[in-house]
Amino acid sequence: MNNDKAQSLCPRPVRESISEMVEIVLPNDANPLNALLGGRLMHWIDLAGAMAAHRHSRTYVVTASIDHMDFLVPVRVGDFVVLRSSVNRVYHTSMEVGVKVWVEDYRSQENRHVSSAYLTFVAIDATGNKVPVPPVVPETEDERRRYEDAAHRREIRRKESVRRNEVRS
Repeated sequence: MNNDKAQSLCPRPVRESISEMVEIVLPNDANPLNALLGGRLMHWIDLAGAMAAHRHSRTYVVTASIDHMDFLVPVRVGDFVVLRSSVNRVYHTSMEVGVKVWVEDYRSQENRHVSSAYLTFVAIDATGNKVPVPPVVPETEDERRRYEDAAHRREIRRKESVRRNEVRS
């Protein structure tokens, strides 16, 4: 293995993947009741997750899956949507990324949890081939909990995949 490749697979701490993006909800992002469209929020979650995956892998990534999502509180036109993401766990070519979303009413300075999601990204090269991802190093108690929880979620995803394949047969 050449030195560049060895260097690129050196373990990286979770903190290097942490990303935050803020969006203001505009009328084009909302339904007739001035509430944020769920699909727009899903798009923003995908972007926030991809940023963390890119930062960690330092290569192209594609979305492989997103786990279940609930929309906990409405988000209105004019609100700020704050999305924070980080890599929870890395496998050979894939990463689980957690994204947590808050709505910030800058007028009242109130923050409310809107949604959380876990996404799986796969690292690829410019020709679309899967590439190895460096291991992630959880440093805090919260990061270690998310790291361990990711293994449980992965097992659930695998069981669901087997079940879906059986149903298709």
